[in-house]
Amino acid sequence: MKVSARNRLKGTVKQLVPGSVNTEVIVEVAPGVEVVSVITKSSAESLALAVGSEVYTVVKSSDVMIAID
Repeated sequence: MKVSARNRLKGTVKQLVPGSVNTEVIVEVAPGVEVVSVITKSSAESLALAVGSEVYTVVKSSDVMIAID
Protein backbone atom coordinates (compact mmCIF):
# COMPACT_ATOMS: atom_id res chain seq x y z
CA MET A 1 0.00 0.00 0.00
CA LYS A 2 1.28 3.45 -0.88
CA VAL A 3 -0.53 6.54 0.31
CA SER A 4 0.51 10.19 0.61
CA ALA A 5 -0.87 10.65 4.13
CA ARG A 6 1.90 10.42 6.71
CA ASN A 7 -0.31 9.58 9.65
CA ARG A 8 -0.77 5.82 9.34
CA LEU A 9 -1.34 3.61 12.34
CA LYS A 10 -1.46 -0.17 12.00
CA GLY A 11 -3.98 -1.88 14.23
CA THR A 12 -6.57 -4.57 14.71
CA VAL A 13 -10.32 -4.22 14.29
CA LYS A 14 -11.72 -4.50 17.82
CA GLN A 15 -15.39 -3.87 17.10
CA LEU A 16 -17.76 -3.16 14.20
CA VAL A 17 -21.04 -1.36 14.78
CA PRO A 18 -23.07 -1.61 11.56
CA GLY A 19 -25.91 0.80 10.87
CA SER A 20 -28.31 1.10 7.98
CA VAL A 21 -25.93 3.35 5.99
CA ASN A 22 -22.64 3.59 7.92
CA THR A 23 -20.45 1.29 9.99
CA GLU A 24 -18.47 2.42 13.02
CA VAL A 25 -15.06 0.75 13.05
CA ILE A 26 -13.10 0.63 16.29
CA VAL A 27 -9.41 -0.14 15.76
CA GLU A 28 -6.94 -0.86 18.57
CA VAL A 29 -3.60 0.64 17.52
CA ALA A 30 -1.79 -0.07 20.81
CA PRO A 31 -2.85 -1.71 24.07
CA GLY A 32 -5.66 0.47 25.38
CA VAL A 33 -5.42 2.96 22.49
CA GLU A 34 -8.30 3.01 20.00
CA VAL A 35 -9.09 4.95 16.85
CA VAL A 36 -12.73 5.15 15.81
CA SER A 37 -13.85 5.77 12.25
CA VAL A 38 -17.27 5.90 10.62
CA ILE A 39 -17.25 4.63 7.04
CA THR A 40 -19.99 3.66 4.65
CA LYS A 41 -21.49 0.24 5.12
CA SER A 42 -20.60 -0.64 1.53
CA SER A 43 -16.94 0.28 2.16
CA ALA A 44 -16.83 -1.95 5.23
CA GLU A 45 -18.29 -4.80 3.19
CA SER A 46 -15.92 -4.15 0.27
CA LEU A 47 -12.93 -4.29 2.63
CA ALA A 48 -14.35 -7.48 4.20
CA LEU A 49 -13.74 -6.05 7.66
CA ALA A 50 -14.15 -8.39 10.60
CA VAL A 51 -13.16 -8.31 14.25
CA GLY A 52 -9.50 -9.33 14.36
CA SER A 53 -8.66 -8.00 10.88
CA GLU A 54 -5.35 -6.17 10.61
CA VAL A 55 -5.90 -2.72 9.10
CA TYR A 56 -4.27 0.68 8.78
CA THR A 57 -5.94 3.81 10.07
CA VAL A 58 -5.01 6.73 7.81
CA VAL A 59 -5.49 10.24 9.16
CA LYS A 60 -5.40 13.12 6.69
CA SER A 61 -5.95 16.43 8.39
CA SER A 62 -4.49 19.89 8.21
CA ASP A 63 -5.31 20.71 11.86
CA VAL A 64 -5.23 18.97 15.19
CA MET A 65 -6.86 21.00 17.94
CA ILE A 66 -6.48 20.67 21.70
CA ALA A 67 -9.20 21.85 24.09
CA ILE A 68 -9.90 21.83 27.83
CA ASP A 69 -12.92 22.60 30.00
